[in-house]
Amino acid sequence: MNSTRKQVAVVIGATSKWQADGRNTKLAHGKVLDDSDLPVGVRWGVGGAVAQKFAKEGFFVVLTTRSASNAAALESAIQEQGGDCMIVELDLASKESISEAFATIRSEVGDPNVLVYNAGYLEGRDLPPEKELLEHIPVEMFETAQHIASRGPFLVAKEVLPAMRERGEGSFLISNNSASLRGRKRMTGQSLYYPRVMMRTLAQVLTEEYSEYGVHVANVVIDGLIDSPGTRALPRALLRPEIVMNPVKIAEAFYYLHTQDQSCWTHELQLTPFSTNPSY
Repeated sequence: MNSTRKQVAVVIGATSKWQADGRNTKLAHGKVLDDSDLPVGVRWGVGGAVAQKFAKEGFFVVLTTRSASNAAALESAIQEQGGDCMIVELDLASKESISEAFATIRSEVGDPNVLVYNAGYLEGRDLPPEKELLEHIPVEMFETAQHIASRGPFLVAKEVLPAMRERGEGSFLISNNSASLRGRKRMTGQSLYYPRVMMRTLAQVLTEEYSEYGVHVANVVIDGLIDSPGTRALPRALLRPEIVMNPVKIAEAFYYLHTQDQSCWTHELQLTPFSTNPSY
């Protein structure tokens, strides 16, 4: 499928829970939103913007999602822009699904040159105010968060890092948030983000283990509200549009990391809107 043997960029979680028909959009607004008047770069959040950026730079982009239909519109947009891509279904809660997905990627387009881990989840957002404390968190909810934020990137790393190590180059980039910086209580309306700290720790461990082999690992802390159909319709975004982060510009940061010279790699990058104080 990658007939011109382009370099391969894999985006884990290429779509957004805040896209027009995303799970969080429907939870927050009670309906699907119309995104026809929005720039194509923001319709699928960070994952969609990263996929479009790497496609424009000449990469063959693999869009992974639990259901292919979630990424169909993004795939069409990339192809309309002249890019090459394919959709591969991947469920981060299943080791078998991850292995099968990467077997497909390797056989059809080759080993990834860059992988962006951008998977998200909304578990916890629908809990009421009286359920903020840990004692009320269902074990199943915690397990889902662990699958996405900790076990998932561990299993994905095992699939792609050996080939990058043997080749002596490659990038493993993690899209994270401010909850990864230290443990914080979960507030009403927030996802269960405790395991994001483990995601950051994994990036630090992989940096120590694989940098010497030419593999660039970085944790990207996206410290704010990311523009998308569902988020820009939120009251706080409408009231203060300056706090909303442009995913197209976030995608440029990921591409910058992948193209950095080996003599000066960045291993953690924190992106914060000018109008808010950085988290710590």
